[in-house]
Formats: sequence, C-alpha cells, structure tokens
Amino acid sequence: MNMIIAKNEQQKKDAYAVRRAVFIEEQKVPENLEMDEHENQSIHFVGYVGGKPAAAGRLRFLDGYGKLERICVLKNLRGQHYGKDIIRAMEETIRSRGFHKAKLNAQTHAIGFYQSLGYEVISDEFMDAGIPHVTMVKEL
Repeated sequence: MNMIIAKNEQQKKDAYAVRRAVFIEEQKVPENLEMDEHENQSIHFVGYVGGKPAAAGRLRFLDGYGKLERICVLKNLRGQHYGKDIIRAMEETIRSRGFHKAKLNAQTHAIGFYQSLGYEVISDEFMDAGIPHVTMVKEL
C-alpha cells in the first residue's frame, strides 16, 4: 500500500470516499456525524492499492496526545495488514511532531486489533454514532 498524507483536494476526496464507503454506507453512521467540524483542522491519511484509495484515517493533536480518528480499510481489502500500515504512518507522524502518546476511540469489535499494536483500554464502553466504543492509549 502507498500510504500518504493528503496534500491536495483530490487526495482528501479519496480519503473521504473510503470513509464514506466504510462508515456511512457499510456501518450506517449518519453523514453529519462522520464528516464533522474537525475535518479542516485534521491531518488526513489515505492509502492506495493499485492506484485506488483503499484506506483512510485522520489525525488531530489534543491535550498532549496524537488522536487517531476515522481509521478504516475498504471491506474487500481487510485482513491484508493495511490497517497496521495506516496506524504506523499515523504514529510516525505523531512522533515527528514531538508527541509521545497516541489515543483513539476504538469500536469494540476492533479492540484486539489495537491491542496487538500496543494499545491499552482506559475507559468503560460508550456509544458513539450508535456503535459501542472504548478509549485506548499507547506510549510511543
């Protein structure tokens, strides 16, 4: 996978297209919750497979953490380590900005995936967009 930070409008549109397919179409998250007021202040990542957008995520910096958000891989491309690729790229960006802690809100079905990458659950389960989540952190 060719993982990049979106630097132009087309790359951002590619990231949004992956998020739309996964969160809005597949998981039925309302569009107004998926595409929110933080889009313009976020660093957007997009991964390409065969020249086509396949994975996406966004990164913000809050309260001493790099906050990983909206991490997704198209359904037909899951299980090929692309999720790990995007997390690693986001973590490297966090470190390059001088931060040493990462935080994310994980859908509960993905807890094991994030634990395999060194994240620890630090919250009780909560609902976000009708989907159960937990907050997880990692020292980088």
